[in-house]
Amino acid sequence: MGITRFLIHGCVVVSMLLSFNCATGDISYSFPEEMKGGTVIGNIAKDLGLETSKLSTRKARIDVEGGDERFCDLNVHNGDLTVADRIDREGLCGDKAACVLKQELMLESPLELHRINLHIQDVNDNSPQFKKELIHIDISESADKGARFPIEEAHDADIGKYSVQTYNLQRNDNFILGVGTNSVELVLNKELDRENLKEISLLLTALDGGSPQRSGTAVIHVTVLDANDNVPVFNQAVYKASLPENSAIDTVVLTVSATDADEGLNGEVNYDFGHISEDVKSKFSIDRKTGDIKLTTSVDFETASTFELRITAKDGLGLTSYAKVIIDVTDVNDNAPVIHLKSLSNPVPENVSPGTEVGIINVQDRDSEKNRQVRCSLQQNVPFKLVPSIKNYYSLVTTGQLDREVVSDYNITITATDEGSPPLSSSKSVHLSVADINDNPPVFEEQSYSAYVSENNKAGSTLCSVTARDPDWRQNGTVIYSVLAGEVNGAPVSSYVSVNGDTGVIHAVRSFDYEHMRSFQVHVMARDNGSPPLSSNVTVSVFISDVNDNCPQILYPAPEGSSFMTELVPKAAHGGSVVSKVIAVDADSGQNAWLSYHIVKSTEPGLFTIGVHSGEIRTQRDISQSDSMKQNLIVSVKDNGQPSLSATCSMYLLISDNLAEVPELKDISYDEKNSKLTSYLIIALVCVSTFFLTFIIIILGVRFCRRRKPRLLFDGAVTIPGAYLPPNYADVDGTGTLRSAYNYDAYLTTGSRTSDFKFVTSYNDNTLPADQTLRKSPTDFTDVFGDSDCSPEGAHQTSVFLAPRFICGDVIYSIPEEMKRGSVIGNIAKDLGLDLARLSARKARIDTEDNSVHYCGVNLNTGDLIVQERIDREALCSKKASCVLKQELVLENPLELHRINVRVQDINDNSPQFKEDSVKIEIQESADKGERFLLGEAHDGDIGENAVQRYSLQQNDHFNLNVNTKAGGRKHCELVLNKELDREDKKEIVLLLTAFDGGSPQRSGTVVIHITVLDANDNVPVFSQSVYKASLPENSPLDTLVITVSATDADDGVNSEISYEFDHVSDENNLFALDSKSGEVRVAGNIDYEKESSYEMQISAKDGLGLVSYTTLVIEITDVNDNAPVINLKSLSNPVPENVSPGTEVGIINVQDRDSEKNRQVRCSLQQNVPFKLVPSIKNYYSLVTTGQLDREVVSDYNITITATDEGSPPLSSSKSVHLSVADINDNPPVFEEQSYSAYVSENNKAGSTLCSVTARDPDWRQNGTVIYSVLAGEVNGAPVSSYVSVNGDTGVIHAVRSFDYEHMRSFQVHVMARDNGSPPLSSNVTVSVFISDVNDNCPQILYPAPEGSSFMTELVPKAAHGGSVVSKVIAVDADSGQNAWLSYHIVKSTDPGLFTIGVHSGEIRTQRDISQSDSMKQNLIVSVKDNGQPSLSATCSMYLLISDNLAEVPELKDISYDEKNSKLTSYLIIALVCVSTFFLTFIIIILGVRFCRRRKPRLLFDGAVTIPGAYLPPNYADVDGTGTLRSAYNYDAYLTTGSRTSDFKFVTSYNDNTLPADQTLRKSPTDFADVFADSPEVGPHVTTLDAR
Repeated sequence: MGITRFLIHGCVVVSMLLSFNCATGDISYSFPEEMKGGTVIGNIAKDLGLETSKLSTRKARIDVEGGDERFCDLNVHNGDLTVADRIDREGLCGDKAACVLKQELMLESPLELHRINLHIQDVNDNSPQFKKELIHIDISESADKGARFPIEEAHDADIGKYSVQTYNLQRNDNFILGVGTNSVELVLNKELDRENLKEISLLLTALDGGSPQRSGTAVIHVTVLDANDNVPVFNQAVYKASLPENSAIDTVVLTVSATDADEGLNGEVNYDFGHISEDVKSKFSIDRKTGDIKLTTSVDFETASTFELRITAKDGLGLTSYAKVIIDVTDVNDNAPVIHLKSLSNPVPENVSPGTEVGIINVQDRDSEKNRQVRCSLQQNVPFKLVPSIKNYYSLVTTGQLDREVVSDYNITITATDEGSPPLSSSKSVHLSVADINDNPPVFEEQSYSAYVSENNKAGSTLCSVTARDPDWRQNGTVIYSVLAGEVNGAPVSSYVSVNGDTGVIHAVRSFDYEHMRSFQVHVMARDNGSPPLSSNVTVSVFISDVNDNCPQILYPAPEGSSFMTELVPKAAHGGSVVSKVIAVDADSGQNAWLSYHIVKSTEPGLFTIGVHSGEIRTQRDISQSDSMKQNLIVSVKDNGQPSLSATCSMYLLISDNLAEVPELKDISYDEKNSKLTSYLIIALVCVSTFFLTFIIIILGVRFCRRRKPRLLFDGAVTIPGAYLPPNYADVDGTGTLRSAYNYDAYLTTGSRTSDFKFVTSYNDNTLPADQTLRKSPTDFTDVFGDSDCSPEGAHQTSVFLAPRFICGDVIYSIPEEMKRGSVIGNIAKDLGLDLARLSARKARIDTEDNSVHYCGVNLNTGDLIVQERIDREALCSKKASCVLKQELVLENPLELHRINVRVQDINDNSPQFKEDSVKIEIQESADKGERFLLGEAHDGDIGENAVQRYSLQQNDHFNLNVNTKAGGRKHCELVLNKELDREDKKEIVLLLTAFDGGSPQRSGTVVIHITVLDANDNVPVFSQSVYKASLPENSPLDTLVITVSATDADDGVNSEISYEFDHVSDENNLFALDSKSGEVRVAGNIDYEKESSYEMQISAKDGLGLVSYTTLVIEITDVNDNAPVINLKSLSNPVPENVSPGTEVGIINVQDRDSEKNRQVRCSLQQNVPFKLVPSIKNYYSLVTTGQLDREVVSDYNITITATDEGSPPLSSSKSVHLSVADINDNPPVFEEQSYSAYVSENNKAGSTLCSVTARDPDWRQNGTVIYSVLAGEVNGAPVSSYVSVNGDTGVIHAVRSFDYEHMRSFQVHVMARDNGSPPLSSNVTVSVFISDVNDNCPQILYPAPEGSSFMTELVPKAAHGGSVVSKVIAVDADSGQNAWLSYHIVKSTDPGLFTIGVHSGEIRTQRDISQSDSMKQNLIVSVKDNGQPSLSATCSMYLLISDNLAEVPELKDISYDEKNSKLTSYLIIALVCVSTFFLTFIIIILGVRFCRRRKPRLLFDGAVTIPGAYLPPNYADVDGTGTLRSAYNYDAYLTTGSRTSDFKFVTSYNDNTLPADQTLRKSPTDFADVFADSPEVGPHVTTLDAR
């Protein structure tokens, strides 16, 4: 058979939203069924004019509507349409004349859709078939000739000429075949004789019209019937069987068997159940023919262990007999144990002692014997265990101490396993929470905290934050912060800082001043909200950093006023000589106090220069005669702060060897106090001039003698007054700004008798003398910080194991059934001797063994046991003689269990009942007198006397009642024919049978016995219509009445009883049910219009003896909207790159609705807020396109919900979720979590230690978001940054490559780069600041006195020194910083321990008392200097003191070790003394005259301005950050004795190793001192400087 192609039509569709070239067209092919897979139907590409080369790229494919099967395939290489699967026309279209399959060809880019109609042609591939291969027909031997017996037609699945065309019947003597249009009949051609032939077998053949011809056969088995005269008889009166529970459905329990001596219909026995309950009836079925009793549902031993059934056996004409079947159910292990939580204390306090009972568990297993024995266990690693108690009860008790902070919740799994084979187990999870108690104090995250704040901060600014954690719960774990009471510098700590109680943030209450206070400590307490509350403390150290807020203060020269500070510069001064020094201090510290000096204006710019850092004014060249005598310098002093602050001063210099050479000195403003001295000087000059000529010879002689002695040049130890700090610039922490001590050359002019030094006004008019400025009490320096210790509290706990007490006892009550709810059964509390007042507290309750219905309850107020649910003895125990309800009384604290047995007594509450209200019996009119007909017995739910006792039959003429008693007392009755029947006289007889029980009052039940007298069967049933038609909506409910067919039979009795049956139908038997009696056709299955729109079936009507007739039923199905639209995803581009442009097509959607007409019209939509939309295309196709820009970092996935709604009433809708992922591109660089990072590390750290960690995030995906860290190339202090730090490329952890030294470097910065792995890669940088903190690794360095060597540092102490006078000072520095550089001074050994003391912080050595005559002249002190580091480091030095007013008084000074270089100076001094003594008498008169004149002049006391040298830091101990260790500069009183001509000053060893000692400065030749001190008897050859250090 060929294939035919039809091209129907084509169309082009254009969309308004998005342009698609959507071409549609229909094409039809016709071909026979059953073609092999792969057979070519046609070249669809050629037929539709498609390009074969583009089929693959356009994703050409065959599709179907909805969920239909796809029968065709497309070869995309050549365009052929091929058969994909077997096509069976009969299976697809049934008996339909036309069979068309609808397929679709779909192409994309652009979207095209072509419909394909496949017309399937029939082939003769099916043979005719009869419904049954063997047809049974029962015909009475009295049937008349010509009687017709319909036979069911044969069926052929093919159509047209391939269907059934003719029938043939095997040749025989009795029957011929009658064939009509829609019927086949067997016609009796000769009367039957049963005695001659009991059975006849005939072969019937059906033939179709195909070529070759196909046929089908059936055997007709004809049975000749006789009369019915025997009752069926069972082979056993009682049947017994054993059945395991849970046996499979359809298991044959046993087979009952009954025999009937009759033949044919009269001997056919049908089995059925007698009067049994509906529950039993639902569990078993009986085969009406074979007597097999089968299981229809699962049987449960635990529900019922035995069943008793009554079976009836009835022959074809209604004669019946009875038998009993007893089925015993055997138990199998099919019930897993059931765990019941009877009581639970939840939550459990965490401080409960081990052994505490927290719950009660009950375990039940509904199986019997060994199968119900149960073992219980818990999982490991929980602090609980199960303690067995009475029967199946267990107590859940604790086994160890609970700790909520370790484990706050326990999921305890209880496992119960029975002893069955195989064993069954079950488990139950018990969630147990641990209640918190306040047993944990808050714990700070750090042992101490440090806060850093700049001075002049704003009040309220944040200093730092402290954090404490409390693992307790809720209020027990809520932390509140507060500042502990205390004082800082005498003021309450609350006036300095405050803390936020909730967050722990510490704020400054006031603005701080670094110059008054550099650090302080506060104690913060963290307290929880528990009861009682717990707390802990932490120390917070606040460090104040300096700000440049103080201008430099110039100490020397004094500020300009009514007098001028004038320095005398010798004319012989060489270039580079120091002529003066500007001394200034700055109250700030660090670099803010680093001062620089500059000459901003001078009389002669090229003559003088000033040291930038020292302030020393030096000559740039030698003094010349042309230089002006008066020189004025304006000096500016600047600090190193940002911004810089400055101060200026004026310095007046006189270039002269003698003040007498400057008569115009009066032009320079000076103080009036100098006027008297000037007068004395003039008088002295006049006197000297008067006596000059007289004593010229003597003077020449004296001068000649002195020239032979060495002339002294005082080199070194003439110091500039030390730093003096006014009260408002007091150096609080001892950080001075004088960096060095210097040596100077002092030149004395020839006329310097009274003008060697110039007395000036004190630097500050308000400055007290030195002895008064040192009158601070020791309490002013007391350390305000103390350490607080806290000892942990201890607790003693005793664990007591509490063993539950179990009491078990039984109590029995007997009650009648059907008592009202609330009725009192008995007082259980009194009967068991229980305390009524404790019933409620002990949670008394009624429970059952198997947790079934609680029929009883307990009144906790009265102790009464009451009826809680209706008790029906018949429902509970059925026919059992004893009915006992088992209940349990459960009490807790301690656990008690009492069994309660309630015996339920029967009452007469049920009447006797027959199985049916009417019993129908058919009896032949030829039945003999005395014949018996068994009747069903009545059933009474009650037992004993309340059950059925007797029967009574209504009076009549034909029947008597015979009652028989069976074993067990059951009674049944028989109907005995007492008089023959005559159908012509009476066709029916109605009798009333009554059953009575023995109760009081008596109850009864009745049944109507309907007896029909039968005659012979001689009429065929006739339908009222030859064809029935009906209309039925699809989805009609089950049991809906479709139509009723009706047939009538003119016979009476069983011969006229018609039974209806479907003829040869297939699926209709599953969809429709036909009532065999009423002819009602009802819906029995799901009717679906989409599967089949009409049904045609044949119905037969058969009377009691087998005569049959036929009719046709046609049912038309109407459509309803019962199919929701189905959404099919035809194509999807997933994932979608995030940089696709809006309007890009990403998917194709197809929507199908299997309903018809308006019900299949569909609308589609998307949910809101997605960057996509649906654009309709051809037919039911939609394109899913983007509407906006995608960004994977914002949304990486879209769950797009497509909703389709049809136009039906009511409308139906469905939805489909499409998951669309956005593909990543590398468009985001890594971003660091912080703008910059800070790392803090202590010096001397180990190489490789971790400094900090940096983290960068890249929102891109996979390699685009993988971050790699590296350190950017650079230098730190001239070395590559890689030699300092390294970074882990994966984690961002920064490590130190070397060990750091705080004294060389305090901080540095590195730059870290984060780069992703994208292509191209993106990166970003961040700055990491590394701060190095100080460690106490440097000992104090003592600057003064110098370390012991070949010379000793000796101080001269006046004998008149009072207690508290400063006699010297120890000066030391420490290269460390902070508290590691805070130094303290202690005298560890001294010649006289009670004579001297040293300032702990200042290093000043003072007298503790006045000097006495008994004190040793030579005093030796050993001083220890310690820093404040942990551990502390120290250094020691020796100090030698001489108690004397004049070195001349100490001839034994030679005992003190000194340098041999002093020997030459000593020789000169002896020669000078001898010469002076030789000429003493000659000049006595002149000397007396001079002394007389001088006594009239005021004696001068040098009070003030003699200062301790400033701090000198050796190069290797330079104070990097300006934090020195010299805490104060002081003023002192220097006392000169009356004989202090040669002991005014003392020469000491230079502070600097590069400075020559004083004895070396005396080795100059005598010519270097020509004409020096010629006329100055006031000053001796030895000048000693008092240098208090």
